Amino acid sequence: MIGYELSWQQHAGQLATDADMEALVGFVAGNVNDEERGWLLRDKVLFLDAVPAMLSTDALHDLPPERTVLTLRAGDLSDPDTLAAVQGLRAGGVGISVREGDVAQLGKHIGRSASYVEVRFSGADVAAQARTYAALKQASVRMVGRPVTTWADFDACAALGLDAFVGKLHLTPRPGNPVKGMNPAQTIILQLMTMVQNNEDIPRIEGVLKRDPALSYKLLRFINTAGFGSGREIQSLRQAITMLGYAPLYRWLTLLLATASSSGYSPVLMETAVIRGRLAELLGQKFMPRGEGENLFVCGMFSLLDRLLGLPMKEVLDTIPLPDEVVRALLTRGGSYGPYLALAEACELNSNLVASLASSLDISPEDVNRMHLQALAWAQNVTA
Repeated sequence: MIGYELSWQQHAGQLATDADMEALVGFVAGNVNDEERGWLLRDKVLFLDAVPAMLSTDALHDLPPERTVLTLRAGDLSDPDTLAAVQGLRAGGVGISVREGDVAQLGKHIGRSASYVEVRFSGADVAAQARTYAALKQASVRMVGRPVTTWADFDACAALGLDAFVGKLHLTPRPGNPVKGMNPAQTIILQLMTMVQNNEDIPRIEGVLKRDPALSYKLLRFINTAGFGSGREIQSLRQAITMLGYAPLYRWLTLLLATASSSGYSPVLMETAVIRGRLAELLGQKFMPRGEGENLFVCGMFSLLDRLLGLPMKEVLDTIPLPDEVVRALLTRGGSYGPYLALAEACELNSNLVASLASSLDISPEDVNRMHLQALAWAQNVTA
């Protein structure tokens, strides 16, 4: 995953003003670029749908140019003023992506104006597309395929030399990949999760942890990195469990269960699951009793566990003891947790249902967007 794409949803019949543009870019900058901590998305690039009026917003200066890409339509570059603004931004290090145009007509000097070119990929005539893209390979632009909806198209994109693609293939198992099931590490993690949920004694939990040196090391590294030791290093597993507490330990094990997956596309899936879990938790934090956030986080994480493990959801739920409300949310998106999980999924997929789902939960669009950006930033530290 090289970055995230943000698109704007405009109210019907309402045109965005210059002030609206400034506010939108400023809102994004304020949530992903911190004055003290810097760029919160680590190595990710932020792709922003743009129009010519957005190119002159002051708020763009609050985003790091090397991590910012503005996506314009190819037709926008035919305007001399827009082209001049684009070339000025490029000179300052801001990325420009060009969309919805005839790639062949963009000209051999496209590299001066664009760092990315979005191509409408179609598997119908790969040979013709190969000829079209050959010239772009000579320029200093990266090609991004859209739409790429099947694994066959993905392979064709790779053969054509495309650098990236926009799509949701991480949610689709690749044909021919054998069902993985749980590996030994996940089996131990699952046993620990069950023990924690049953409030078993710390010495017994410690005994299971000791059976896996790698897992023990990860726990000690996590608790010392997170600063739970208040300035002193924690070297005992028993002390680490005591210091952490059962609820945070269960949350950590949930993350670990996903990261321990051995499926070939697990890094992207795992990051998606973490973002979904964190977003569901944030969406419900003002409406749920204290402590319920952990269950919302588990709902989001486990909603992709079937794909991470290569097992049907029913089989996953038969293996892992979970509260009834969590199970109901995972199977039907019902109950008290289900609507928050459904909203988190809708945000992730840029669904038209976001507005109605948010309204039904009495969450403002601004809060939804803020929480989504916060979830993206939070996930970078967890999945790094």
